[in-house]
Amino acid sequence: MMTATEIRTAFLDFFASKQHKIVPSAPIVNKDDPTLMFTNAGMNQFKDFFLGNKIPDNPRIADTQKCMRVSGKHNDLEDVGYDGTHHTMFEMLGNWSIGDYFKEEAISWSWELLTEVYGIPADRLYATVFGGDEREKLDRDDESLQIWLRFLPRDHILYGSKKDNFWEMGDTGPCGPCTEIHVDLRSPEERAKSPGHDLVNQDHPRVVEIWNNVFIQFNRKADGSLESLPAKHVDTGMGFERLCMVLQGKTATYDTDIFTPVIQYTEKASGKPYTFSYDRSAKSDIAMRVIADHIRSVAFTIADGQLPSNSGPGYVVRRILRRAVRYYYSFLDIRQPYLHTLIPLLADLFAGIFPELKAQQTQIARIIEGEEASFLHTLENGLRRLDNLEVHNGLIKGDDAFELYDTYGFPIDLTRLIAAEKGWSVDEAGFEKALQSQKERSRADAQKAVGDWQTVRQGEEVTFVGYDYLRTTDTYALKYRTVKVKDKDQYQIVLASTPFYAESGGQAGDTGLLFFGAEQIKVLDTQKENDLIIHVVDRLPAHIDATVTAQVDAGKRRATSCNHSATHLMHAAMHRILGQHALQKGQDVNDQRLRFDFSHFQKVTDEEIAQIEALVNQKIREDIPLEEDRAVPIEEARQLGAMMLFGEKYGEKVRVVTFDGSFSRELCGGTHVPATGHIGQFKIVAESAVAAGIRRIEAVTADTAEQFINRELEELEAIRLLLKNPKNTAKLVADLQEENRQLRKEVEKMLAAQAGALKGELLAKAEAHDGYKLLCANLPLSDANAIKNLAYQLEKELGDAVIVLGAVAGDKPLLTVIISQSLVDTRGLHAGNMVRELAKHIQGGGGGQPFFATAGGKDASGLEAALLAVRPLLESQQ
Repeated sequence: MMTATEIRTAFLDFFASKQHKIVPSAPIVNKDDPTLMFTNAGMNQFKDFFLGNKIPDNPRIADTQKCMRVSGKHNDLEDVGYDGTHHTMFEMLGNWSIGDYFKEEAISWSWELLTEVYGIPADRLYATVFGGDEREKLDRDDESLQIWLRFLPRDHILYGSKKDNFWEMGDTGPCGPCTEIHVDLRSPEERAKSPGHDLVNQDHPRVVEIWNNVFIQFNRKADGSLESLPAKHVDTGMGFERLCMVLQGKTATYDTDIFTPVIQYTEKASGKPYTFSYDRSAKSDIAMRVIADHIRSVAFTIADGQLPSNSGPGYVVRRILRRAVRYYYSFLDIRQPYLHTLIPLLADLFAGIFPELKAQQTQIARIIEGEEASFLHTLENGLRRLDNLEVHNGLIKGDDAFELYDTYGFPIDLTRLIAAEKGWSVDEAGFEKALQSQKERSRADAQKAVGDWQTVRQGEEVTFVGYDYLRTTDTYALKYRTVKVKDKDQYQIVLASTPFYAESGGQAGDTGLLFFGAEQIKVLDTQKENDLIIHVVDRLPAHIDATVTAQVDAGKRRATSCNHSATHLMHAAMHRILGQHALQKGQDVNDQRLRFDFSHFQKVTDEEIAQIEALVNQKIREDIPLEEDRAVPIEEARQLGAMMLFGEKYGEKVRVVTFDGSFSRELCGGTHVPATGHIGQFKIVAESAVAAGIRRIEAVTADTAEQFINRELEELEAIRLLLKNPKNTAKLVADLQEENRQLRKEVEKMLAAQAGALKGELLAKAEAHDGYKLLCANLPLSDANAIKNLAYQLEKELGDAVIVLGAVAGDKPLLTVIISQSLVDTRGLHAGNMVRELAKHIQGGGGGQPFFATAGGKDASGLEAALLAVRPLLESQQ
């Protein structure tokens, strides 16, 4: 039986023998295509080839691509773990022809690889071909049918519908008919009972698709119409995990040696056996599969530079990670961070094909551990919130279940499980309604309608001249389109050549002006879509076909370049002061400031910050000239020691930016100053944590740095004047702070004494009520801590008691409720629920635990009414 590594190697070796160039996987996070958050198909990195925007150096290509499908059209997240084939991250084996071979070779080579190299019995294979579509006026793919008849009997070839046999990347983009290859994995007895052709594309678990050959010959436009592409291409994709399932004789992808090492590790860690069950009640098995899948997605996205966050792709990564945590917390009884312990194992499993995981395993593990610890704390808070819910007639309200889902990360099945343990149920219809409302709001917020490109002139690849010029006078528009964002029109123009730098690599896009003849058009931003440079403008010109003068905002570009060059100097300085591990993990550079994220496991000390600043400013004063090589072969750049970043997609030729070869040399496509002296001044203004093991430095340069330093000096001078120009300002401020601390202590003592004097008076006011003491009183205190301490002292002396205290703190009314634990346990009283009701009298709200809760409000005049309402409220709960 072939191992997964052998299966992958055989595929790549086969296509190398067919003169295909074997290329590395693109990053799983798609940074150059705004239409995609993640790489979701093998062809994503070749999209420009199919659209004719670029020409490859070899028209035959093959690879194994890291893919992820968790959002948008391909949303598999909620299915993962419950069956044997769904995954978030997967590998896509693929071969491509860019205007070279077509159906004949693609089908023949597929057959050769599957039957002769992998040894799949021919009688178990079936093929589907496109059966045409009258509405689209598309003919049947009889050409593919005739080719397949050379290998398969007619009853093993089926015509498929547009849904199954016409592949489209999305709502727009390259597309075309496809031929799918299916394999019948049933036993001989089952095959004898019913023919396999009746089960193709019928969701039978043992008659499955393994390879799709797409013949790309159209482009789907925004209006739904199809246009022919300039050349015909082949795009094939074979799911690696499913192929391994077939060749290893398994019934589920999770049972292959891709996943079993991780599942076995989790068995040992949890002490629970994996039973190979796909029943929906086998929660521990589901949890182990969720972990085995999700750890791959999380690890590879982080390795490719995407940190978990609260927006964009980072939010998706965080959702996946938290789903895995919820499953091991709920169904494997693991209460400590666990996922991070899998990283060394995962790194070893993929070391031969995706070395980026091994190279960063310590960093990746720390980031994941930090995320896990944070979310486990959130889960605990959610459990406390669930304990404090108002539950009537044993039913958790739908809105409350949604709050647990949205705020605390509780999936509905976890809420359902906990509710069942308490003898409650959940208003699931109400939950679904709240969830649907949120989805509709999200869709409305994200609504973006992209129009088709309107061709002005046919042109070759777009040329960027902005490294050398900020103004060009002889360019012209190639195409334009309208993009509607939240009912507002935005316009985008592509020029044949442009000095405008498009946002990429963390550097902001240029702004400026376009002159179509004498008409001036403002450029609001410059963006990159694959390799297109797109000028976002406020309106379209009257004559789009006029000769164009493009003028970049020189001041803004100059300031941005200062900040970008400073990041290179700072990066190099960090390596000397913090260590070689301090690698860039992200940056955001514009004309106002630079923000630089890097790997480091502790706070950068004030002394280290001062050293980094000093070294960068030293290099600025040396006025080191920029050395720029724009077309260096990638291997030569490696030999030069140029810094390369994980998660970046590099071509065969790269641009190397050097400031003193012994100090800073990086691969970079951004804009830079001609010499470091142009930066003028470098000043770090903030240092903070972004995630576990990731720090962030914010800094300013040039004029902005000078302005920052002047503001700081002005503020220091103002403080000196207030303090009457002492000789040692810092010492005087420290002395004043100490004096303030001592005065605060004296005030606290006075407040405690005042509360103590009140205690005897309040104890005397307590009344007997239904077997316990009830005390309701307005206090002449204004310190919340003093009130809390007094309340606990009263409860201790009164024994079983309900205590409700009102006060005014800082002009705001405050209610404090304490209920003895014995009354919580025996009578079901709940301080949090009570204070929420009472707070209505002071136009406020609050909550807390069953035995202690507080509420604030706006109307102090309602305190007396709130206290009077306590007894009726208690009686209503009898």
